[in-house]
Amino acid sequence: MLGTPIKIRGLEKRFAANRVLCGVDLDIPAGKVTVLMGANGAGKSTLVKIICGLYSADAGEVLLNDQPFSPNSPSAALQAGIVTVHQNINDGVVPDLDVASNLMLDWLANPKSAPLLNPTKIRKAAEEIAAKLDLNFDMNSMVSDLALADRQLVAIARAMAHSPNLMILDEPTSSLSATEAERLFRLVDKLRASGVAILYISHRMSDIRHVADRIVSMRDGTIVGKYETSPLDYEGAVNDMLGHTMTDVDIMVRTPDDVVLELQELQLKPDSKPINLTAHRNEVIAITGLVGVGKTQLTEVLFGQFTPAAGNLHLKGKTYLPKSARDAINHGVFLCAKDRGTNGVVQDFDINRNITLPFLSSLSTLGFVNRSAEYRITNEAIKKLGIVCQSANDDIGTLSGGNQQKVMVSRWLSHPCDVLILDEPFQGVDIAARRDIGAKVRETAKDRATIVLMAELDEALEIADRILVMAEFTIVGDHKNENVDLDLILEQVSGATTPQNLQKQKEGAAQ
Repeated sequence: MLGTPIKIRGLEKRFAANRVLCGVDLDIPAGKVTVLMGANGAGKSTLVKIICGLYSADAGEVLLNDQPFSPNSPSAALQAGIVTVHQNINDGVVPDLDVASNLMLDWLANPKSAPLLNPTKIRKAAEEIAAKLDLNFDMNSMVSDLALADRQLVAIARAMAHSPNLMILDEPTSSLSATEAERLFRLVDKLRASGVAILYISHRMSDIRHVADRIVSMRDGTIVGKYETSPLDYEGAVNDMLGHTMTDVDIMVRTPDDVVLELQELQLKPDSKPINLTAHRNEVIAITGLVGVGKTQLTEVLFGQFTPAAGNLHLKGKTYLPKSARDAINHGVFLCAKDRGTNGVVQDFDINRNITLPFLSSLSTLGFVNRSAEYRITNEAIKKLGIVCQSANDDIGTLSGGNQQKVMVSRWLSHPCDVLILDEPFQGVDIAARRDIGAKVRETAKDRATIVLMAELDEALEIADRILVMAEFTIVGDHKNENVDLDLILEQVSGATTPQNLQKQKEGAAQ
């Protein structure tokens, strides 16, 4: 028997008047993947932070190998073999260091290692760690120069260096391509086979179906469902998590209004095929595709952060080529960027100022902010998107990841615009929050063109009137969200369909 290295009994945690954990009981057995599901604010992150030494519990206990375990720091938890890969990628890497130093960071930080520092040995040890994940990075590359997905893999590889007793993975595939996710799944299989206890936090059903040995549902700070018998009841686990039965999203494709944004022969790279795209008012367009196919570069062009190699852009019939993000905003083009921890949330600000930050000039007179108008906007946003908080003055860092994401979306929904671009708006949020955000985006789309970029096809189907597929920095598929040919879309996502076939596909769809 491999046993149960982690046992949690009666765990409670309160922040001021907010009771976050309410007597949690949970076993995490060795050699199995325990998937923890819960809506935003259910208490998952608080539970993990207690296990890994960031918070202390108010009541109850955690047992490690049947001994009381209450680490007073992440370092103490790490020494005990509790390794966590956090959802916020920058919590697991140091961007200003090279790959080798990041992979060996915990060893380098140990004072006992000081006399043994040797660049050659450090690099060799780092290469051995990377080899376990089949990573082919240049060990001298700065992590800040890596793509988001590559940073995630570095964070996971760093965690693997500790031969953990418990590995906690918090939304580990949220920034990974399908190929990179498969590499992670293979690693999880190896860990499971070696007897490591794994706590896997995810809302992606594709992940859960792939890795779960058992599913635990959490709601309102307590465990409300456990599923351990094969075949696992995925629908039951989701229903327990939400507290009600899930219903399918029924998209009623709306008639597009006048043209707002037009891209003509736009080339993101000198050698890429051109993009021709028309976005209409009252239309939600989802652009899907694998990581690294050009979605982010397209958003940067539209938001004044990247100059295209060729082509023209028109906004409401006039030439549009923004010189900066502020220029784009002034033209009525808003961008809710992905990776909220780096590009969105301002950790030193409260909810109110995080929402109103880009629009303070319009709320000010002679340099004085109209606080009444500012709070009116924020409180309306909190109500409309169901942001779970005590008040608009709560520090943004006190919110769960999903509620922080709602704040970022609320920021750009709080003011009218001509074009709203949402880059992975569902990243790291649960199914219920995803539905809340999607419904609000569609509800407010009448007076603007909306472009949503996402890697997950099921998310695109839930929000879009039209689905475009990107591959190799161009558009290779254009589909109205009615009776969608999923096999064709998946074929296009994989790159099996060339841009030259796009017109034929459109003609076939019309027939």
